[in-house]
Amino acid sequence: MASGTQQSDTSQSSKTPTVTMRDVARESGFSPTTVSITLNDAPLARYLPAETKARIKQAARKLGYRPNPFARSLVSKRSQLIGVMVFDITDPWCTPILRGIEKTLYESSYVTIFTDSHNDPTRFERYLEMLLDRRVEALVIVANWLFLDINVLADLRKRDIPTVLIGPELGISSISSVVLDNEAGAYKAIQHLYELGHRDIAFIRGPELLSDTASRWTGIRAFADSVGLAIDPDLVLDLAESADPMSSFDGGIALVEELLRRGKRFTALMAFDDMTALGAMRALAHAGISVPGQCSVIGFDDIGPASIATPGLTTIRQPTEQMGSFAAARVIEEVHAAHKSPGPKPVHHHKVNPELIVRESTAPPTPV
Repeated sequence: MASGTQQSDTSQSSKTPTVTMRDVARESGFSPTTVSITLNDAPLARYLPAETKARIKQAARKLGYRPNPFARSLVSKRSQLIGVMVFDITDPWCTPILRGIEKTLYESSYVTIFTDSHNDPTRFERYLEMLLDRRVEALVIVANWLFLDINVLADLRKRDIPTVLIGPELGISSISSVVLDNEAGAYKAIQHLYELGHRDIAFIRGPELLSDTASRWTGIRAFADSVGLAIDPDLVLDLAESADPMSSFDGGIALVEELLRRGKRFTALMAFDDMTALGAMRALAHAGISVPGQCSVIGFDDIGPASIATPGLTTIRQPTEQMGSFAAARVIEEVHAAHKSPGPKPVHHHKVNPELIVRESTAPPTPV
């Protein structure tokens, strides 16, 4: 009996009691109200003497006081939580974007709640409700080529949830966005091939429903028209629609095999993205066609494998980490603006310039 009692006492004594503001008030000799104003950095804190605030903070450190973020959020109506929603974390395009988002939110003392929708719209909507239930202050959505339903985003605008979209140009005027200038990127890519001397150029375009596909093709056509370059329709193929962004690698293989079966000569190939270009290079190698000796290849995105491929892939770089950082900074600004004055706020659309990265997969054509 005594042994059982002793064990219970030992268990209870091992628990560390929670230090409250009242404990800090007793230790410092100031009222709980003054302590609360100081430790919560309330607006009235600027009227307190510096010595008072210093004594309170010293007492809090001595006792090991830590604020309760949940209780603080109830009082301030600020959760310091930002929801980051990704449609497919396996897409290599997403990784540096997430790094940029996380770095900027961390530096601003925001906590990230991350969700991966697995390319499932139903899962996306369920996660959205969960994030809103947890009182996130804003959302950053990293969309891919499968994100086509804009009704959900329109609903977010009605709820006054600050939201920034990174990804395809969906034409949503009511939501702030950070997108790449796809037209300029494609223009630079074909210009590079043309200036190397290529005139017989094959193209693998993106899926028809993807907005980036149209933008990039517009850039290609704009350059071709400016120099009088003829584009052979037999050398233009399209990636199939797919629920797997990684499928473009296999798509690149299959479409290059189709191009070779058609028997039309081409000295260069422009791929929709890097995964397609890497698949294309594999198909060319299997066919005994050297890159860039017999065919130059250029991609788009500059994902990690592009720089370590053999040969290194020439591509159009999306400044993805910068895009993530910019989106996070934008959403923080919108959160601050919402707390200062509730109601509709101006929407901002930022278009980022791409960069041509020249590696070993492109060279002048070999004379026939």
